[in-house]
Amino acid sequence: MAQSALDEISNSGAFVRTASSFRQIISRDSNSQFPAESGRYHLYVSYACPWASRCLAYLNLKGLHKAISFSSVKPIWGRTKDSDEHMGWVFPDSPNEVPGAEPDMLNGAKSIRELYEIASTNYTGKYTVPVLWDKKLKTIVNNESSEIIRMFNTEFNNIAENPTLDLYPTNLKAQIDETNEWIYDSINNGVYKCGFAKKQEPYNEAAKQLYEALDKCEEILSKQRYICGNALTEADVRLFVTLIRFDEVYAVHFKCNKKLLREYPNLFNYTKDIFQIPGISSSVNMQHIKLHYYGSHPSINPFGVVPLGPDIDYSAPHDRDRFST
Repeated sequence: MAQSALDEISNSGAFVRTASSFRQIISRDSNSQFPAESGRYHLYVSYACPWASRCLAYLNLKGLHKAISFSSVKPIWGRTKDSDEHMGWVFPDSPNEVPGAEPDMLNGAKSIRELYEIASTNYTGKYTVPVLWDKKLKTIVNNESSEIIRMFNTEFNNIAENPTLDLYPTNLKAQIDETNEWIYDSINNGVYKCGFAKKQEPYNEAAKQLYEALDKCEEILSKQRYICGNALTEADVRLFVTLIRFDEVYAVHFKCNKKLLREYPNLFNYTKDIFQIPGISSSVNMQHIKLHYYGSHPSINPFGVVPLGPDIDYSAPHDRDRFST
């Protein structure tokens, strides 16, 4: 039966995320199965999804928006097929139905699920975004955001507008990998472990780990501009997509309310700093973000009521330029 993230609950009541399935790699090698060619690939995203949004941020930062097309699904999950009850990412019927979302002009699909079924007739996993689609072979290349951003960082440099930007530099790889590991487990996925927990104990443990990690970030960012030093890296983009959603969604919807982002001076100003980097703000659609979370999880928010606030202005001044870069 088709599943979503809401179904990934262990016997202990804890949320356990399953791994992505499509793991092919686009290469700068012109002889590879998936060579880095301008106009060949399309990125399907949801502005609501943090994993998809970090891919979109990379697309903008690297200047790949002319080489790789993209489109977004509707923010609120809908029925993906008439034959079962599965709820997931769906496309609008017209360009005007939901501002920011577009019909699937490549395959005429009504849902992300249909794309997975085109790519694999016997696929049984989740139907997630992002989806990096090969227009030529009409298949999914990759649906793992951590691998997609690495491809965007290096493999398209011959056609990127910002080829010299390296968010995973050799001298910082070990530090970035180590940082990504604890941030992913305790913060990126940690908010989901809080929000999707169905018993008190796993929630308590996830919340404890989340706030220990946020406190650690706050301490690091009291001494340097970015999480791995004084240069923007992959680790910052990966952390940012969770932080930008924190007070607007996770504090309420996922019960991450022990302390708000706004109560962390360094983290809050850091989030504003990242948001104001050219190419980042256009990857953030707060209306889509709030509509999705509050409207797609009826087991958590049965009436789908969307809170009005806090409506934070992330374009406001920050103090992060006090650090040298």
